[in-house]
Amino acid sequence: MHASDSPVTIIGAGLAGSEAAWQLARRGIPVRLYEMRPVKMTPAHKTGKCAELVCSNTFRADHLENAVGLLHEEMRMLGSLIMHCADRSRIPAGTALAVDREQFSELVSEALQREPLIELIHEEVSSIPEQGFVLVASGPLTSDALYAAIQRLTGERHLSFFDAIAPVVNAETIDMGVAYWKNRYDKHVSDGGKGDYLNCPMNKEQYEAFIDALIQAEKVAFKDFENIPFFEGCMPIEEMAERGRDTPRFGPMKPVGLEDPRTGKIPHAVVQLRRDNRLGNLLNMVGFQTKMTYGAQKRVFRMIPGLEKAEFFRLGSLHRNTFIKSPVLLDGTLRLKKDPRILFAGQITGVEGYVESASTGLMAGLFLARLCRGQPPTPPPETTAHGALLAHISRTRAEDFQPMNINFGLLPPAPPDEARRRLSRHERRRRISERALEHLKRWITAQSQTANSP
Repeated sequence: MHASDSPVTIIGAGLAGSEAAWQLARRGIPVRLYEMRPVKMTPAHKTGKCAELVCSNTFRADHLENAVGLLHEEMRMLGSLIMHCADRSRIPAGTALAVDREQFSELVSEALQREPLIELIHEEVSSIPEQGFVLVASGPLTSDALYAAIQRLTGERHLSFFDAIAPVVNAETIDMGVAYWKNRYDKHVSDGGKGDYLNCPMNKEQYEAFIDALIQAEKVAFKDFENIPFFEGCMPIEEMAERGRDTPRFGPMKPVGLEDPRTGKIPHAVVQLRRDNRLGNLLNMVGFQTKMTYGAQKRVFRMIPGLEKAEFFRLGSLHRNTFIKSPVLLDGTLRLKKDPRILFAGQITGVEGYVESASTGLMAGLFLARLCRGQPPTPPPETTAHGALLAHISRTRAEDFQPMNINFGLLPPAPPDEARRRLSRHERRRRISERALEHLKRWITAQSQTANSP
């Protein structure tokens, strides 16, 4: 099959589908990109824009001592649209890459709409096309009809887990006589020296009362999904509290390095808020995903010092995510083993996180471009973040397979054991990242050479 014969069908214009469409179009491959929003909405989305961010507005750490920072840099090397738009819509967040969520999705949407080889179609896809190459990137909120079609196609039952979203607060309604701007240990301050995180301090009595309220608050009913677990990376704050009264204080409410400038002392606990948009008039509550009802959220969160009169632009919510048994169903290049013309990418494959989802879309786009030219796709080496993620998707034992963020545990160690023992953790991680970037550079060169060969 040649690039000009037939467009590639991509189902879903989230982070993965948008990235894949961009990669294909940049290589001369026409794309039909289907997005059911706004014709049919999901429980979490608010707009019909491409690559809408529905949970946090951060792409997490943006440095090479963190595995997701390595993934950022690899994506930039590969010409990622998602990373380009994230960098353009960046807002202060210390060492994290946080974005103005509305500007980000607008930039992605505009880029795709300007691309003549991409036809963006707003309608629900309820079945898998029987002809041509297809990428399923419908995300964790895949519609019931499409998921039923995927079940029929694969013969596998889906796996599910609950995911939760944190509230967003109107910054003007926060009591700045109580809250204070500060980064932990004053590290990586990027906004005129005042810090990128707004901290609401709690003493022991306030914290204990808050924990009681979290535990006792009315929660969203699970209905028929009671036995579906939570993904650990998006654990609701009240679920943490139920695991142990001090669990939040060693997690998102950890006060270490956040002394109150008014007292010079470290609070018993701290609630942090981070900018949700470039203007800074919207702030999201860091680590405060929740399954509480809307009424309970307003009552309980207004117990937080400084948030007594807070207005919420968006309250937290709970939704069910779905993913397939990728190690059983997919090969190392995201192709369905039963029908290699069909690929999967994004959270439906069992990666967790914005960046990881987009990176699998990027890989799928590159693999599809080669398939359209009659060339076999080859994954990057497992010493790269992209290669490590693909190996996790395709080779983890099926019984152990769960949603996974990128982490250094997925990549082979560097340097060899004896030398590694003499290095700090910081230096070991830097070595792994430097090796990954060098190996990815070689892979890109090899891909270019074979793409241009007759």
